Formats: sequence, C-alpha cells, structure tokens
Amino acid sequence: MMSREAILSVYEQGPEEVIALVEALFARIEGQQEQLGAQQEQISLLTRRVGELEDRLSKNSRNSSKPPSSDELPPKPKSLREPSGRKPGGQPGHPGETLLWVEEPDRVVGHLPERCEGCGESLAGVVAIGYEGRQVVDLPPLALEVTEHQAQCKRCPGCGRTSSAAFPPGVAPGIGYGPRIKGLGVYLMYYQLLPYWRTSELLSDLVDASLSVGTLFRAVEHCSEELADIEGLIKRGVQQAEVAHFDETGIGIAGEKRWLHVACTRLLTHYGMHPKRGSGASREIGILPEFGGVAVHDGLYGYREYECEHASCNAHHLRELTFIEERHGQEWAGKMKALLLDIKREVEAAIETGRSRLRTETLEGYLQRYQGLIEEGIEANPPLERTGKPGRPRQTKGKNLVDRLDKRRDEVLRFMHDFRVPFDNNQAERDVRMIKTQQKVSGCFRTTHGAAMFCRIRGYISTAKKQGQSALDALERVFTGNPFVPTLQG
Repeated sequence: MMSREAILSVYEQGPEEVIALVEALFARIEGQQEQLGAQQEQISLLTRRVGELEDRLSKNSRNSSKPPSSDELPPKPKSLREPSGRKPGGQPGHPGETLLWVEEPDRVVGHLPERCEGCGESLAGVVAIGYEGRQVVDLPPLALEVTEHQAQCKRCPGCGRTSSAAFPPGVAPGIGYGPRIKGLGVYLMYYQLLPYWRTSELLSDLVDASLSVGTLFRAVEHCSEELADIEGLIKRGVQQAEVAHFDETGIGIAGEKRWLHVACTRLLTHYGMHPKRGSGASREIGILPEFGGVAVHDGLYGYREYECEHASCNAHHLRELTFIEERHGQEWAGKMKALLLDIKREVEAAIETGRSRLRTETLEGYLQRYQGLIEEGIEANPPLERTGKPGRPRQTKGKNLVDRLDKRRDEVLRFMHDFRVPFDNNQAERDVRMIKTQQKVSGCFRTTHGAAMFCRIRGYISTAKKQGQSALDALERVFTGNPFVPTLQG
C-alpha cells in the first residue's frame, strides 16, 4: 500500500502522473480478479471431481449395477427385497426330500456273526433266525464300456447283390468315443464351466478315459455344428415373442474386450457375440430389427432405435434411487423407491386375483404420486449453471436420474399398465450371469471361433433347462443326431 506522502508526491507531479497511477492500480486489480476467478474455477472443478470420486467409492452391489464380487467391504445387510416374514429353512407343508428304503436292492451282502457274544462259542454252521437290514446308496465302480457295432452283410438270393446294414448315428469308422462321454465332456465345460484341461483330468480320474484337450475341442466343434439349426429356431422364437429381455456384458477374447448380447424369454435364450455394444451390434445379430413385442432392457440408448415398445428395468432404478437417497440425502429418491415397490405389490396382488389391469382410480393415484415426486426431484436437482466453456455442463447423477424417470415414465411404468411386462430385467441378468462366471473360472476366450461356439452351445443348454430338460441329456442327444427341439411359445 502506498504511503500518504507518496500519493501527494504523485499528485504534485501533475494530472498525467495521477492518471498513470490509477490505471496501474486498476490493471493490478483486474489481474488479481482474473487470477482469483481462475482459482475459484479450479476449486470448483476439483470439488466436483472429489464429489465424483466419492460417489464412485460409495457405490456397491446394493446401490448400483456393480457385482457383489467388486465390494471391498460387505455392504450393510439392507436388501431391496421385501421381507417375507417367514423363518429360514423349509416351510410348513413342504414335503422335503430324503432317501427311501428300496424293497429290491441291486445287491445284498450278508454279514454272519462268528462267535457267541455271551460265551464265545463258535456259531459256524448255525442257521440264522433273523437279521437287521441297513441300506447304502452309492455309485458303482465307474468304467468305460466298449461296444462293437457289426453291420452285417447279406447277399440277395434273387439278384445276387450284397447289402450292408447302416451304422447308428455317431458311430464313426474305426474306434471312437460315444455320445455319452462326449456329452459329459461338453456338459462339464459348458454347463459346469470347467476349463478343458480340468475336464480332461476329471474324466481320467472318474472313468479312466484319456480324452485329450484336442479330442474335447473336436467334440465341442461337432456339437456347435449340429446346433446351428436349433440356434436359428431359438432366434426366431425370440423375434416372435410378446415380451423379450435384452442385455449385454463385456467379455475378453484373445486379450481384447468384446461384447456378449443376450436376447431371451422365460423359455428361450440366445447369445450373440460382437465387437461392439450398441445398435450396430443389434442390427447384425438380427433379433431386435425383427422384434415387434415389448423389449425390456436397462435403458441403453441403442435399444431405442427400434420401433418396438420398450420397458425399463426398475431393479436398476431402485439401486440408483438408493444411491441418491443415501449418498446425497435426497428424500424424493426414497419416496420414489417406495412408490415403485408399492405399485409392484399392487400389480402382483391383482395378478393373483385373476385381474388383467389395475382399477382406473388406482392408476390415477399412482400417476399423481409419481408426478409429485418427479417435481420434488427436479427441485432437488436444478440444472447446473454454464461455465462459459463450450457445451452443456456435466449434470449430476441425481439430475440425470430424475430427468430419465420423467422423460421415460411410460417405459418405467409399463409394468403397471401391461401385466405381461415384468417389473425388472432380471431374466436377462440371470442369463448373462453365467457368462461372467465362465470368465472368472476359465479366463478369456482365446479365439472368436471359440467364443461363438460357447454362445451357441450355452444358449441351447439354457433353453433346454428353461423347458425342463436335463442339460446332460440334452447334450447327449446332440451327439446321437437327435437334439432337443425347444418350444417357441408358452
């Protein structure tokens, strides 16, 4: 700060010196203001960045789409599911399962007492007067069985031509493994998700079968080729469904990230592998472009390019609302979560009583509550002010969520208006979960060809299981030339 004497000295030097002094002071003030503005902007950016990082650290499997395996510490035991009020374990009236006494056992082993328990006299040759029976249920010794197929030749007594019998399907020239052992190998790898080498080792330990990794791979290739038509049938069934579920997840192929797309119903499962995630992948896979029903999904923008009706997964919304309520303390989020669960219970009760829709006054009441909570959410999450930089400012998670619930309310509440539509997309999430499990157990796929075979065979297994078939039996049937043909509707 200048002293009084210095200011008077400048004043005495004339008007020009005073003007120069004032201009210098204003320039200095403006420079300090610009510096302060830059510092404030940097503080604002850092504050926002810290908030984003804290939000990321606050996410777990209960309040986001992160899997439970990503939780560093177990989250609080607060499930989104409503308590049933029942005690753990079997419920009253449940028949239970236990081993039953077999009247005609496969084998009976007699055990004779050698000496009297009282005096020690030998009981050899004494006739038994009764017995106490106990049964043990166990596996017999496992071993491969070799069957030789002989196709007989006969000469026609009329024309003299020799005719030979045809070998059954799956009986190759020379010697080879049969449909049961091949089906078991594919079952272990593609249903139980064992790696090739562990499957080979297990079969060797179990039945002394020396199926090499190469032999197993050829069995998988044969199985995949035989299921090409079944895969096409499943694909057509999903295209024609009234309601279908769609989801996608990242998979590793030869060290690179690719995407696995699932399209499914309660009876059918189709897996498609593609380098991309969005609408381009859906077009090439070919199910959504031909689909005319209600598509249930997690809201990925690429799904909405298609003209079918859409329904949003409310399990995702419940997790996001939980995060906004607990992390940012916004009451509207907790109220919205309660509202969605109230509607879910109302729909379930209506279905149980045989109704096909909710009463008009009930619908109007829920819609009014929904609108009121949207208005509360918008008030709690005002738009961010522009910073002067090009483009819109990045919105908060709460703002993004309330905007989506507002703009996509028809998709969010479709389950309330159409009882065919489920509350969530859990069907697709369950079907895609096994793929993630496979990645954790066996690692990434080594080739695109191997990933494509896995998608086809796993889709067939999932479909067979949904329709009450044994996975092992369904795979054995592939190697006999008679694969399971799924029902498309039901």
